[in-house]
Amino acid sequence: MNPIIDLRSDTVTKPTPAMLQAMFQAPVGDDVYSEDPTVNELQAYGANLFGMEAGLFCPSGTMTNQIAIKLHTQPLSEVICDRTSHIYVYEGGGIAFNSAASVHLVDGVRGKITPQQVEAAINPDNIHFPITRLVSLENTCNKGGGSYYTVPEIAAIAEVTRKHGIALHLDGARVFNALVASGEDARAYGNHFDTISVCLSKGLGAPVGSLLLGPKPLIEQAKRVRKVLGGGWRQAGYLAAAGLYALQHHVERLREDHDHAMQLGNALQQAPYVTEVMPVETNIVIFTLAPEVNTDHFLKYLQGKGIVASSFGPQKIRFVTHLDLSPEMVQDIINSLADFAQ
Repeated sequence: MNPIIDLRSDTVTKPTPAMLQAMFQAPVGDDVYSEDPTVNELQAYGANLFGMEAGLFCPSGTMTNQIAIKLHTQPLSEVICDRTSHIYVYEGGGIAFNSAASVHLVDGVRGKITPQQVEAAINPDNIHFPITRLVSLENTCNKGGGSYYTVPEIAAIAEVTRKHGIALHLDGARVFNALVASGEDARAYGNHFDTISVCLSKGLGAPVGSLLLGPKPLIEQAKRVRKVLGGGWRQAGYLAAAGLYALQHHVERLREDHDHAMQLGNALQQAPYVTEVMPVETNIVIFTLAPEVNTDHFLKYLQGKGIVASSFGPQKIRFVTHLDLSPEMVQDIINSLADFAQ
């Protein structure tokens, strides 16, 4: 039987043999006491990449985002973000539950909001409104089909937040996909964001974990919040070693994922049963099936070909490419797409 071709997400990857070897060889200690040398190395390495002072290794990107929101807000305050942002749509209502903060949703274009929209969303100093404390951007934008902010676009938004004394956070779930696609320098991000969340378990291929990056005093506060959320862990260096290996060896290879996504996007453009394909910029392909095509039937057809994918809304399907997807698998997918009969 052929191996399953899994396009549901880039979180499904398995550690490579070299990554596993790095994990087996990692020196470890008790991270709650800040004594795990591999965790400490990962945190310092990640912070340095982005020109930030310090980092905190956490189990998930949801945790790093929620910690950041907790640090930047208080009850009776508000977060500005795009309507499709992960922090709003996919984190279980955590902004309300963890921070008792309100959310001001902005209708961006493919997940991207503008400085003008941010300016317009900032509340006046009036007791009837929550106090605007934080703007959160997502890079790349999941529901935007892998669209991304460039550094100049980020800088323009940061100018607005600085003018109003508002913090700026980055949900960098796939930030390295954005950096590879744009050719920009990660350290430029440190000039504009107060905190940055970096996911290690998506395109980079680590089995688990995310980093929260920021100023040292803020990261010290973040440790307390992580502890309260149950995120203190012990010999986490085995997992940190995977993240460190991913940062050192798996960034540039993201270009392969982007190329594979582009090939799939081109094939879907030719499919008579597809009415729209979002522009493919990184490793996410979102497309819309014609009204007469049953989404469940299409997904079951793919499954019969050994391909699994995700429904992403009415008539919409998402493919996500990743390091466990070979060129041969991409060709198999293209052939299966061509053979589909409504």
